[in-house]
Amino acid sequence: MNHPSGLPAATVGVYRLRVAHPTDSAEQLAERLGLTPEEVAEAESELGELGLLRRSPAGGWVAVSPENAAEELLTAAEQDILRRQIAVAATRARLHGLSGHYLEARSMRSAKGDIETVRGVENIRALIDDLGRTCTTTVESMQATGGFTEAAIRAALPLDLDRLASGVSMRMLVQDAVRRHWPSVQYVTKICEAGARVRSVGVLPSKMLIFDGSCALLPLDPVRPEVGAVAVREPAVLGFLRSLFDHIWKQAKDVLTAEEESGPAPTGVEREVLLLIAAGMSNQDIAGQLGMSPRTVNRVVADLMERLGAESRFQAGVKAAQHGWLS
Repeated sequence: MNHPSGLPAATVGVYRLRVAHPTDSAEQLAERLGLTPEEVAEAESELGELGLLRRSPAGGWVAVSPENAAEELLTAAEQDILRRQIAVAATRARLHGLSGHYLEARSMRSAKGDIETVRGVENIRALIDDLGRTCTTTVESMQATGGFTEAAIRAALPLDLDRLASGVSMRMLVQDAVRRHWPSVQYVTKICEAGARVRSVGVLPSKMLIFDGSCALLPLDPVRPEVGAVAVREPAVLGFLRSLFDHIWKQAKDVLTAEEESGPAPTGVEREVLLLIAAGMSNQDIAGQLGMSPRTVNRVVADLMERLGAESRFQAGVKAAQHGWLS
C-alpha cells in the first residue's frame, strides 16, 4: 500500500528511520522494519533520486527535509520552464510582427475586380479557412454531392456551429439525394438546429461558396475539385453567381421537410416506369419494354403524374429530377 505522498509504505518507513537513526546500517534498518537489506537498499536509492537522502562523506546516507529536497529538485525544472516561456513569448512576438504584412497583402489579394486562381488541396483549404474565419455576415454554399463524407462532416461541423454562434447567417443548397444519406441528414439537422437554413433540389450545377457576399469560390474542374479553385471578387461575375444562388434557392425545398411534401420516392415497377418516361418512351413502348399490359402502364403513369403535380410527361420528368427520384 502506498503512502499519501505516493511512495511505498516501506520507502516511507526507511526515510523515517534514517531521520531518527542516521548512523544505523542498512541491516539494522532492515531488522527494525522487518525488511530484507536489499529492500532497504532499493528504498534508499529511490529516496536518493528524490533528494530526500544524500550521501555523506563518511559513507551511508543523510536524511534531508522534504522542503529542502523540493527546493533543490524543482529549481532546475522551474528554470527550464522559465526558459521555455521566454522562448515562446519571443516566438509569438516575432510571428505577431508579421501581422501588418499579412493584412496588407490580404487587402491586395481582396481588391475589387480580382479573380484569383488557387491550386492544390492545401492552398484551397487555407483560403477557405481564412475566408471562413474572417466572414462576419453570411455564408452561402452549393454542395453538388449526394452526401457528405464522415471526414468532411467532422471537419465542417464545429466550424459551422462556431460561425452560427457568432451571428453569421448560413444558407446551404444540397442535392435531394442527401436526404437519403443518414450521416448527412444528421449533420444538416445539427446545423439547422443552430440556425442554418438548408434546402435541396434534384441536381446542382457545381460546388460554390460565397462569403459575406463579396467573395465566391468555384472549382476549376467540377469533376476534380482538388485540382484547384477560383476566388471571384469581380463585382459583375459575383453578382451573377449570387443571382444564380438565389434563383435555385427559391425553387428548392427545405431538406428536413422535403420528403414529407413530395411523398416517398417510387420503387420497383413505379421507378422503372418513371425512368423510362424520363427517357422519352411512350406508354406503349414502356409496356413492351417491361412486359406489362398497356392498361397497367397507363394507370402507373397517371398515378405518378398526379403525385408529381405534373401536366405533361416532360414536366413529370423535370419534377422527378427535382425531387431526386431519378438519382
